[in-house]
Amino acid sequence: MKILLHICCAPCEIYPVEKLRKDKHAAGGFFYNPNIHPYSEYLKRKDEVEKYSKEAGLNITCPDYDAAEYFQHIMDGKNLKNRCPACWRLRIKRCAQFAKENGFDAFTATLLGSPYQDHEVLKNICEDIAQAAGVKFYYEDFRTGFKAAHDKAKTKGMYRQNYCGCLFSKKERIKKERPEAQSQPVLISGKRQAEE
Repeated sequence: MKILLHICCAPCEIYPVEKLRKDKHAAGGFFYNPNIHPYSEYLKRKDEVEKYSKEAGLNITCPDYDAAEYFQHIMDGKNLKNRCPACWRLRIKRCAQFAKENGFDAFTATLLGSPYQDHEVLKNICEDIAQAAGVKFYYEDFRTGFKAAHDKAKTKGMYRQNYCGCLFSKKERIKKERPEAQSQPVLISGKRQAEE
């Protein structure tokens, strides 16, 4: 089967590419991640994905970076509280559309290998998008290879980020590292209010 793999980052790419090839599938890569912030971080991850993909002999497509599209989608009132599923939906939908338009039999995602994501919600989103887009979703629980792949990435000296990529997760990471940043008051319209 010819499968398009949505790639979030190079360390998470390792095991899915190995597994798809082991199972005799032809794979292509798709790096579409407008959620990654700042742009310098996006470039680090993109460069690492391109480098590893070349080493692995995987053809990849990298649509233009468009943070505005991501923020417009996420800042919709109904999406802000559920920003992770909304973000996955945006990225996976683009992958599925590309798969359909470019002769792939199915699509899948490296996000299915992360122990940090809500696996069942992500799987359901992929299934819904597949039905709407008219292309198959290839399900594989890639979490089984997560640790070994990340150990391999460390050994190879790959860039390994410490947050999912979005501005919100970066803020959460900083708050964990710097407890004093938890509830700093900010001045808004002459009144002091706690930051959310």
